[in-house]
Amino acid sequence: MPFELLICDCDGVLVDSEVLACRVDAEELADRGFSDYTLNEVLRRFAGVSQTDMIRAIELETGRSVGSDFATRVTQRVEEALAADLLPLPYAAATLESLGVRKCVASSSSPKKLELALSVTGLKQYFHPSIYSSVLVEHGKPAPDLFLHAAADMGVSADRCCVVEDSAAGVKAGIAAGMIVIGFTGGAHCLAGHAERLAELGAHAVVNSWTDIPRLIEELGNTSLRRRTVHNS
Repeated sequence: MPFELLICDCDGVLVDSEVLACRVDAEELADRGFSDYTLNEVLRRFAGVSQTDMIRAIELETGRSVGSDFATRVTQRVEEALAADLLPLPYAAATLESLGVRKCVASSSSPKKLELALSVTGLKQYFHPSIYSSVLVEHGKPAPDLFLHAAADMGVSADRCCVVEDSAAGVKAGIAAGMIVIGFTGGAHCLAGHAERLAELGAHAVVNSWTDIPRLIEELGNTSLRRRTVHNS
């Protein structure tokens, strides 16, 4: 394979969880008087962002606390929704099975949520034990820290990594890390114009199905390899 490591986001890339989680966020915020943060607004701004960073941003913008129990309440509701309704993205399992490249997950989700999501959908087997949460680094996405941590832990240089990301924050993080980034729009949360937004942020390609990813890994990897060869010569 032209890459040594495939780094996958979880929510919205492997599992169709973003709408479930963001709906809970929006409902809890509305119940607490933060009515400006609708589902679409939460999806647009905070998909791919850690809960801690979302809360910090909202409290800075509004000058109000979301409540000391907000994170606990949201986490409980999201876990219940994931256990009951979560599904893997179509063709993710079959594609992961077929790809002859090392794989890991690097997600803004908590370790507990990652464990639940990957176990419920049967995808954990393709990544265990290489599953990285943003709690491992000081700065979450859109900072590159998590992707760089995952690559370093697996002994792979950034320019030999390919990232699959559905969020603006994730694409920014992958580009900042110096990795090849495939934007993914196959999740139910991806609204009109999302593909164009990911491309504008620097994604090297954008797809809406896992069936397209093996071809893109080959094409983007070979292009990247040619550039590295020219640069090193």
